Amino acid sequence: MLSLVHLKVLAAVARHGSVTEAAKQLHYSQPSVSHHLSRLEAATGVKLVQRIGRGIRLTPEGLLLANRAAEIVGRVDAATTELAAQAGLQAGRVRVAANASTLSTIVPKAAAALAQAHPGLELNLVEQHPVEALQLLRHGEIDVALVFRHADDPVEDEGFRLVHIGDDSVHLLSRRPGDTLANHRDSAWIGGCDACRGELEEVCRREGFTPRIASHSDDIVVVQALVAAGTGVAIQPGLALQAHHRPGVHATELPGFRREIHAVTYGEPPDPPAVAAVLDAFSRAVGR
Repeated sequence: MLSLVHLKVLAAVARHGSVTEAAKQLHYSQPSVSHHLSRLEAATGVKLVQRIGRGIRLTPEGLLLANRAAEIVGRVDAATTELAAQAGLQAGRVRVAANASTLSTIVPKAAAALAQAHPGLELNLVEQHPVEALQLLRHGEIDVALVFRHADDPVEDEGFRLVHIGDDSVHLLSRRPGDTLANHRDSAWIGGCDACRGELEEVCRREGFTPRIASHSDDIVVVQALVAAGTGVAIQPGLALQAHHRPGVHATELPGFRREIHAVTYGEPPDPPAVAAVLDAFSRAVGR
């Protein structure tokens, strides 16, 4: 019979890629993690891990079970949170993933309001780009994904439920005030994550050119430092500029191009009370 503890161990090994890191994350000893893996192999009758030099890797069967294990453990954690929330939000935990610009602006405001209204409610926060955040949500590893998207983007999975909490402007960053995209058809550009790079390409496509992306960084501070140094130009959302705006970097808002900010949950409604409280706090944090 499969044990939840054994599945949790396998999921941690898959996530961290080693017994050592899984043991640290779970606060187990390395022999204990190895023992749980052996017990799981005995229970399934299938080889789940292979020794590779001084490390290990999962077999195809191990990868299959690890993916399911992550979903199962995530759902159990979510159920525990929901039960705690049913006790009137006196206790409970909501796991949230968000990208840097929202994690440094919207989320702190919402967290402060939640701490005052529901002091027993615990927020667990992790920085993730939208694509990765939605994957964590689908697997039950988080409860809410705070993501940006555009009005014409398709919904990736019919199980996702989106709450539009606000919009965010998009700005050209350069060293000249009042700059325009047309001035930088031949300039070097600084790209970011896949979603950000796609946004940059779409912004430039509307202006009739393809950006020459010479540098890459997902870090708000690094991108602005590179712009200030003259190594390229970039685009950043208004929330990122609220979090950090380096002297000497000029931001010009791009008219007609905005991001939509959504709080996303997964599965059938209604949301548990704790999750509903977090969604409401996010909406209030952006003034809706």
